[in-house]
Amino acid sequence: MFLTAFLLRKGIPGKQWIGKYRRPRNITWQMKRGVIRRLVIEKETEYWLSRPWMTIEQERGHAASRRAEQWEAFKAAKAATFPAPKYIEDHLNHLNVTKKWGN
Repeated sequence: MFLTAFLLRKGIPGKQWIGKYRRPRNITWQMKRGVIRRLVIEKETEYWLSRPWMTIEQERGHAASRRAEQWEAFKAAKAATFPAPKYIEDHLNHLNVTKKWGN
């Protein structure tokens, strides 16, 4: 479709680098090098992922105690910085200056 539109219109409509019918970029050696570099990285990642360090049985629940300790430490840190409770009596006590009903 792009080839037909290109041949019939004798040019790229509108801005040539953006849009649906944009001019295709030339593939440079830097682009090829980047693709090859990313493919090598992906192949190495697949290699290491295909050889697990632990078996599935070893992996199940191996960090439960560590995660529980971290969670308790997090909760304690949050509780330490939690503000003290504020009561409505503390906020409205200044209104009791001229109170005459009962002491």
